[in-house]
Formats: sequence, C-alpha cells, structure tokens
Amino acid sequence: MFLKDISFIIPVYNRPDEIDELLNSFLKLNGSKDFEIVIIEDGSTTRCENILTKYKSLNISYHYKENSGPGDSRNFGMSIAKGNYFIILDSDCILPKNYSEVLLYNLSNDYSDCFGGIDGSHHTFNSFQKAVSFSMTSFLTTGFIRGGGNNKNFQPRSFNMGISKSVFEKTKGFGKIHPGEDPDLSIRIKKLGYKTKLYNDLKVYHKRRISVSSFFNQVKKFGIARSILNNYYPETKKIIYWFPSIFSIGLIFSIFLFILGINYLILLYIIYFSLLFVLSSINNNLFVGFISIVTTLVQFFGYGYGFLISFVKINIYHKLEIEEIFPKMFFK
Repeated sequence: MFLKDISFIIPVYNRPDEIDELLNSFLKLNGSKDFEIVIIEDGSTTRCENILTKYKSLNISYHYKENSGPGDSRNFGMSIAKGNYFIILDSDCILPKNYSEVLLYNLSNDYSDCFGGIDGSHHTFNSFQKAVSFSMTSFLTTGFIRGGGNNKNFQPRSFNMGISKSVFEKTKGFGKIHPGEDPDLSIRIKKLGYKTKLYNDLKVYHKRRISVSSFFNQVKKFGIARSILNNYYPETKKIIYWFPSIFSIGLIFSIFLFILGINYLILLYIIYFSLLFVLSSINNNLFVGFISIVTTLVQFFGYGYGFLISFVKINIYHKLEIEEIFPKMFFK
C-alpha cells in the first residue's frame, strides 16, 4: 500500500475553522504528502473554500453539494475519489505528525478492508473537551471501545475510519441513519464476509466542539441509534448496550436508598466516580478530573435515556416503520 493509493474523505458543514486546523495538521505530517484529500461541503452556508487557498501544496479536491447528511456526503466523496482506499475523517479532528506513517504500516502489515482508529485529547483542548474525550475513550466508561484496547468485533467510527474501494462498491457505503451510520456500515460489511479491525496505534485528536446540552443530545441520539440497529440486526444485540440505562437507574435508586439511610449501593458509585476522578486527573489535571465526573454522568444518562426510550417506542409501535417512529434520525 502506498500513499498515492489513499484518498482522505472529509465532509464539512459550516465549519471552515475546523478544516483550517485539520489541513494544517496534514501539512505537518512526516514524510511524503502523496495522497488525495477530498473535501465535501454538505450544503454549508459558511463555506471553507477560501481556506483551501492556504494549502495549495496539498492535493485537495473541493466539492459543494446540497445538504444530505454526513453519510451521504462521505459516499459522494468516495464515489469521485481517485484512490483505492478511503480514510474517513471528521472535520473536527487534528492529525498527529506520525499519522500517515502508522497508517501505512498497519495497512501493509495488518491489512483490513475496513478499520477503525482511536481518538485522543490534544494539549490545546480546553478542559471540557479533555473531559469529554476522557469520558468517550476511557476503559472505565466505554471499555476502550474508542480509546484503544483489543476488540475483535470492533465497529469503526467515522471520525477515524478506513474502507477499501471494493467494499464501498459492494456495500454502497453509509446508510441514511445519523448518528449510527458507521456501526450500521460495519455490520453490513461483516455480513458480506469481510472483517473489521481496530488499529489501536492510529490516533486522531477529536476536538468535539460541544456544550453540556449538545453533548447530552448527541449521546442520547447514540443510544437511540443503537436500539434501532439492534432492531435491524438482532444478531448484534449485547447486554452491554443496556449498561448506561442500568447504571443511571441504579444511581437514582441508590440516592433514594441513601435518603432512607441505606448506604451500601451509593458507596459503590462513590468508589467508581473516585476512580474516574483519579484516572482523569492523572492524565490531565484535577479540574479536568472533576469535570470528567460530570461528562460521564451526562454520557451515561443521555445514552441510557435514548436507548431506553427507543427500545420502548420500537416495541410499542412495532407495526410502524422505524423511520416513522424516529424521523429525525434519518436523512431523506
């Protein structure tokens, strides 16, 4: 595998500053820049086209299209890209200097027609972004599903994902669901007999410009999407997907017991949050450690609530199509 075989696919929606940061990190990559970068402007009113003039040394193709969601924009980018292997990035990512070197090493020595990489926190991130990154990647919160580890059944996420041209042509790429389009594609890839892998040394810095409320809404949609995918693909159901809902209900119940003078259950939660605080503080600082408790609560309650209400609605309105029950989860 050579860099000239690779096309980076980057959809963007009203975020020219993010594209500027991402392209700047491309410039700083070690070694050759003999790859293609395909930027798809997904109906933005604030376009990034003017930003691209700063990066004429990079092989960039820019395309504007009507808004149809990130999945369809990625499909459009892959359909016109010149490479034989596509690397899909979110616009709010920053690449470390060794990204292309690690990418080529993995594709040459541990090839997969579909892979996912990990995301981490950059030293320039603010405290909230670092806390969100910790909550999204820590073994204590997501079992390293995004932050590393060894996962044989890994479902790649589209902030740092690779897919071969042949697999794209056979799967037709991402579906209309959003969020959830990346695990949906991973499941369909496996059903065709291909394997997916986690390259746990291939990192991006995922900036996630979000607030507490937008983070809650985001993870709530993740929970809804997972329940929908469980309905589409019953063979993928796992008890672990219920953990955030059980955790959240258990925390409320433990507080109720504490009011009644029964302390043993809430002590377990105190121990857990103490471990979160210590680990996040070691990786960051004490302030980020404290915020990480808040972001983890938001993550569990948001995801757990979304998963639970979608599970209930799907079973109550089982005669309706999923798209009718959750119209806002699908692009037309």
